[in-house]
Amino acid sequence: MSGNQSQRLELPPGEFRRLGHSVIDAIADYFEQQRDWPVRLPSQRSELESALHPVTEQGRPPDAVIADVMTHILPHCMHVNHPRFFAFVPGPSNQIGVLSETLASAFNVFAGTWLGGAAAIIVERQTLAWLCAELGLPPQAGGVLVSGGSNANLTGLALAVHQGAPRDGVAYFSDQTHSASERALRVLGFRTENLRRLPSDDLGRLSMDVLLSAFDSDAKAGLRPACVIANAGATSTGAVDPLADLADFCQSRKLWLHADAAYGGAAALAPRGKRLLAGLERCDTLALDPHKWLFQPFDIGCLLARSEQELVDAFRVMPAYLKDVYRHDAEINYCDRGMELTRPFRALKLWMSLQVFGAAAFRDAIERGFQLAEFAEQELRSDPFWEVLTPAQMAIVTFRPRVPGNCDEAVRAAADAMFHDGYAVLTTTTVRGMAALRLCTINPRTEEAEIRETIRKLAIMIQDRS
Repeated sequence: MSGNQSQRLELPPGEFRRLGHSVIDAIADYFEQQRDWPVRLPSQRSELESALHPVTEQGRPPDAVIADVMTHILPHCMHVNHPRFFAFVPGPSNQIGVLSETLASAFNVFAGTWLGGAAAIIVERQTLAWLCAELGLPPQAGGVLVSGGSNANLTGLALAVHQGAPRDGVAYFSDQTHSASERALRVLGFRTENLRRLPSDDLGRLSMDVLLSAFDSDAKAGLRPACVIANAGATSTGAVDPLADLADFCQSRKLWLHADAAYGGAAALAPRGKRLLAGLERCDTLALDPHKWLFQPFDIGCLLARSEQELVDAFRVMPAYLKDVYRHDAEINYCDRGMELTRPFRALKLWMSLQVFGAAAFRDAIERGFQLAEFAEQELRSDPFWEVLTPAQMAIVTFRPRVPGNCDEAVRAAADAMFHDGYAVLTTTTVRGMAALRLCTINPRTEEAEIRETIRKLAIMIQDRS
């Protein structure tokens, strides 16, 4: 590499092409051989730190740096797109999404304004319109692609405040609601004592009776309501709150209804998911994460609102240094619909994936997630060693062993042992006050035999411990 090229942070064209081919080959090998990789390698901080080279003034050969990445970095990151990753919410990703990320990154597309990326804006608009239609939102609905569910929930609740939800009012949600919503409320200035985390029922759903009781009690105490947050696929159990009933309740009291559908919202693309999520289309705002059950690489979250204009009214700011952006009313600027001005071209990966595979493939892949969880539940119920705590709902099933002594400790020890084994990864949660193992099965590349083997290994780990 010449001195001038180094100063310009450039590679010779032939060298760049060669390195690009080597990286693509490594990615292709990874997808082809992924099942041979452990889901997670035990990693020690000291070992990882000592394996990495410090930054030097002269730099190092790119082949050596890529080799370090493939040897010392990527194997020591948990593979959330692995077919045997059942923890938290998997990020299955897909190969077209990976290629689209490469294109968007290479061209460094700025997707904040029409002036900066008109075609990118149209792609995002088309993609969001498709999502709105699939979820049954009205024609005036719109949204914005953001980094993930945390940002999407914050954006939706900020819109609620802009539309009149009082910051000194009470926000109602269940004990299964994701921490992202509570964090968003704190950021927006809600007092901790005004956050009503209400007990859920045996399946993890918010009870209307519990909500009404809390609402009436607060009213008698002179407190004002601010909003209700509904779960459309709770992270722990997959529970879906009574969306239609909540919509009736909020409509009758002129309350903002926000849905955290970051996990489950995409299930509406499949027929049974649409049935389970009936009423989601009546929420004022809803958050969903295409990097979960729409199989996209990180990051891509989404906030949808029943009124796109309300979203623009809440976030549009027109400083002097952006005056050239706002010359024509017809121009669409997604920086006006959320917190980000500098925005990557997130829409490209979802748009390209839909274009290549077609919507039917996505519907089938979502349906497979439901079926895999039902298969896991069937396997668990067929063995008296296991107790199912919550049945398969929204591709999540929770369970625990029937063992003497401290069962909660056995649950946690089994999850830890699986972490270190590397065959599969799953995590624990709490159901009705009990520690529970949890399988989330939304990766369409997961095989039934891998679920069966994961359950078998768990049982052995627990029995060996006792």
